[in-house]
Amino acid sequence: MVAAAPPVRAATLVVCAPGYPGSTAEAQPAMDAFAAAAGKAAGWPVGQLGAVYFETEEGGLGRLVQDDTVLALVPLPFFLAHADRLKLAPRAQAVVAGGEPAEPWTLVAATGSLASADGLAGFEIVSLAGYVPRFVSGPALGGWGEIPPGMRVTFSGAVLSALRRAAAGEAVAVLLDGPQAQALARLPFAAKLEVVYRSAPLPVSVLCAVGSRLPAARADGLVKALVSLGDSPQGAEALAGLRLDRFVPADGAALEAARTAFARTRP
Repeated sequence: MVAAAPPVRAATLVVCAPGYPGSTAEAQPAMDAFAAAAGKAAGWPVGQLGAVYFETEEGGLGRLVQDDTVLALVPLPFFLAHADRLKLAPRAQAVVAGGEPAEPWTLVAATGSLASADGLAGFEIVSLAGYVPRFVSGPALGGWGEIPPGMRVTFSGAVLSALRRAAAGEAVAVLLDGPQAQALARLPFAAKLEVVYRSAPLPVSVLCAVGSRLPAARADGLVKALVSLGDSPQGAEALAGLRLDRFVPADGAALEAARTAFARTRP
């Protein structure tokens, strides 16, 4: 008598986007739809793939260390800060709706208030990426010049109030991601602000395998299914629920360049 194969363990994809809108509970219906579409595209049994969202770094880190977490979808700052400890291996990149796989970060301040990186001494930098100050000083702003030690970095998703402070003449600069930078011109006080630096395009969101919890062949199949997910109506709808257009293969060279810039930046 041939023994039955052991059941395949359920696996979870964790999405962590610190400072972005929504909560774990609010996002769960969209995450369930995404997991169902991705699992179906990969040919997995119903219910074998789950997905969950965290809007805080702490929440995401707590879930990523659990044994059933096999994939993580995280912003570049999170990846750079935690890739080594969590054994995150890039497998693909997510493209935010209306965006590109790689986009610049844009530093905005009051018109005429900042002429060079040296002038950042005494400034407060407010950004969605502020939970990883080393990312702000390194990959995002390092190309502008040596960042002075007197710069203070604040993490906040509410950049509108910070932009108002900058426009009022406070020593505040705001580091914006792609969608935020696109909305800048629509602000009623935009004329009081100017772009003082724009980084080279950087990967936006990285889909990673978490260690070797998922067998290689099974991981390859799932990633391949995610890259082609938008080809079906159910898949496209599931991606839209996460405000994504598509997944694309990971740009290894761009990610390695970001890791190098991060590594050479002082903590």
